[in-house]
Amino acid sequence: MHFAAKGLRRRVVTALLRLCYISHMTQAQATQSSKRSVDWGGVLRDGLLVAATVMMAVTLYLVFLWVPTELNLGVSQRIFYFHVPLGWIGMMSIVIVAIASLMHLFTRNDKWDSLAYATAELGVVFASLIIVTGAMWAKPVWGVWWTWDAKLTTTLVLWFIYVGYLMIRAYGPMGGQGKRFASAIALIGAVDTIPIYMATEWWNTAHPERNVPSDIDGSMVLTLMVSLLTFTLLYAYILWERYSLKRAESELDELHQQTA
Repeated sequence: MHFAAKGLRRRVVTALLRLCYISHMTQAQATQSSKRSVDWGGVLRDGLLVAATVMMAVTLYLVFLWVPTELNLGVSQRIFYFHVPLGWIGMMSIVIVAIASLMHLFTRNDKWDSLAYATAELGVVFASLIIVTGAMWAKPVWGVWWTWDAKLTTTLVLWFIYVGYLMIRAYGPMGGQGKRFASAIALIGAVDTIPIYMATEWWNTAHPERNVPSDIDGSMVLTLMVSLLTFTLLYAYILWERYSLKRAESELDELHQQTA
């Protein structure tokens, strides 16, 4: 009996040591595998930055050195290649804010709320640039910095909607109620993109038509398309970075509330 018990203990100890060894090796292999794995998110983000940088250099070359000067508007027409992409991003942003806000209301997932907030911050910047570049273009063409044209007025309304959204998030009720109020404002902003886009057809406006004229030089169309792609890539990269920062801020806030 004594020898049997001793042999049993030896087998148990041997089995435990074997399990520990297997566990250690599995953990080591998992660590090596994680080190070898590629952070594809980081690679894509860096790729966006590189692509946006290269495309911006190409865009600046096309706008200021390659594309011909428009005969009627002269050099001031070159701001068109920046104004149109800014307008595209400004309207696209409020639609993303509205969709992300709705998704947050339905799913209660804070990731959607972080996306909405980050997009709104970028949207107000691009909406401001729309108004500034529009004024810079209007002065030599119309003789005034600003006029209450339908297109300009609806764009200004969009800017106020962005500001209203951010003010509600900053100074409104805390928690879900403030987010719901901000979501309602975002939905109004998404609706405002329709009159902005259709303003030249719905009202008698001095703003150029939304469709590119058929007789425009092909190099101008190419430059515009390249500029649209460039600003879209730049916007995607900045939004990615701001969203990541917002998620980190939210996680820190949750940790602070748990430890308070």
